[in-house]
Amino acid sequence: MTYRVFRALARDVAARYPARDRYARHFAYGKLMGDPVFEHLLRSGLIPARARLLDVGCGQGLVTALLLAAGVDACVSGIERVPREIERARAAAPGAEFIEGDLRSVPFPPADVVLMIDVLHYLDPAEQSDVLRRARDALAGGGLLLLRVADAAPTLRFRFTVGVDRLVSGLRGRGWKRLHSRPVAAWRAELEFLGFSVEALPMSAGTPFANVLLAARYDGA
Repeated sequence: MTYRVFRALARDVAARYPARDRYARHFAYGKLMGDPVFEHLLRSGLIPARARLLDVGCGQGLVTALLLAAGVDACVSGIERVPREIERARAAAPGAEFIEGDLRSVPFPPADVVLMIDVLHYLDPAEQSDVLRRARDALAGGGLLLLRVADAAPTLRFRFTVGVDRLVSGLRGRGWKRLHSRPVAAWRAELEFLGFSVEALPMSAGTPFANVLLAARYDGA
């Protein structure tokens, strides 16, 4: 996928949000063009056609809107606790199911792919473990968990990532509470304990962040 093609998709996605909601439009375009994970999701084919996708902590439905713009025929369910974000998601992707609720308690429907982008560090370690277990159970027939995290290594990149996450969390109505990150090795160990096989993919190209995408496959056994 060329830069020009993806930029056209990003513009299409931004235009799916209401013209009166300038914040949602600018955020969508800026996030798609500035964060490599979104182009990677399309280019890699990690979300296949007709897959049941569960987007946990979906925000304003950016991934769903991107899949629609790209013509990927996926059956999407999204979970998000902020009402304003749910409104935006429903406006941009009216054919998808967006559930307003807390990901710590909302039941996870059966899925082929579970997606969590920059979500779990808002939860404490025990809550993180419970959500990962529930994600595995949603993939009971086998499937893929895509988990984007910040690698909690002692680096300037990681400190910068945490600072930006705290700022964005406060500005978007998620609160200013403490974040709970882990080193990639710790995430891998927990996922393998739950029965996943894990591939860690660097996901910070062209950015100052310490992000990694964990592609965790579960065979349903």
